[in-house]
Amino acid sequence: MRLSICAVGRLKAGPERDLVARYVERLNAGGRSLALGPLDIVEIDESRARRAEDRKAEEAEKLLAAAGEALVAALDENGALPGSEAFAAKIAGWRDAGTPSLAFLIGGADGHGEAVKAKAAMTLSFGRMTWPHQIVRILLAEQLYRASTIIAGHPYHRV
Repeated sequence: MRLSICAVGRLKAGPERDLVARYVERLNAGGRSLALGPLDIVEIDESRARRAEDRKAEEAEKLLAAAGEALVAALDENGALPGSEAFAAKIAGWRDAGTPSLAFLIGGADGHGEAVKAKAAMTLSFGRMTWPHQIVRILLAEQLYRASTIIAGHPYHRV
């Protein structure tokens, strides 16, 4: 199952981009034998619209276009708060059901537009606190790698 992180905004060169790349490389190396990956990162430009609702709608359209036919999981502060093992089980379940691709969408500063919310098969949160989008990408990339290790029975994830 192909995986993608589609996010509003671009990470500049630096430690945040390097850390995301590290987890992408790890997942891509180990995920093949699990039928997970590759993991792609797709960045879209932030909307320049004046009104927040217009920005959210424009960004939602771009995010959904980037996701293509993939099953959509949206990152949202009001989403579910699964543990790592439950998250891994959800991904494995989708893979085992024959889902060809899964896209995780990270919205812009104003959040997701209604089109993304309507299409999302899962809405996921990393807590009720507000996180910079750069850090959310790192957290998501790490959790996707962690999910692959849980599915593989690798000791990276210890309880």
